[in-house]
This record gives sequence, structure tokens and C-alpha cells, in this order.
Amino acid sequence: MPTTSFSVRMDADVKKESELIYNALGVNLTTAINVFLRKSIAAGGFPFDVRIEEQPNRETIEAMLEAERIARDPNVKKYSVEEALQELKS
Repeated sequence: MPTTSFSVRMDADVKKESELIYNALGVNLTTAINVFLRKSIAAGGFPFDVRIEEQPNRETIEAMLEAERIARDPNVKKYSVEEALQELKS
């Protein structure tokens, strides 16, 4: 199979730490990248879950719930954009 090469730009510390890990496993960074790419091909994407793990904190959740309550409350005065701006100016 013919081979090709490409360059990857990365933080110097990331490269050093990665090399330490993969050298301890008995492979160099090129081999590790090849393993990652082959696993990606087999998986049809990243070979692991990629998602945002952060959840809103309690204060944010409370604010979101309050906003929903206000939006559904028929007793809360509704404003058009113009009315809201006028109210803010007075």
C-alpha cells in the first residue's frame, strides 16, 4: 500500500505528553495516529463519544425554570419590542 505524509500542528506540551504515553506503550506518535485513524474509519467517525458534558449549574437551572414559568403565566404583562424599549426609557 502506498504511503503519504502530512503535518499536524499541535501544542508542544500535548505532543510531549502524548509521546511519553505512546512510547511507554511501545509505539511512536505516527503509529498512534495511524491507529486512531484506522479506528475512526472502522467506527465511521470518532472511535469514542464526543459530546459536551457540562450541565447547567443550579442557578442557571433555576433561572431557566423561572423564565418558563413567567412565559406561561397569563397574569404576566406581555410587551412588544417597542413597548419594552419605551418602558425601559421611562
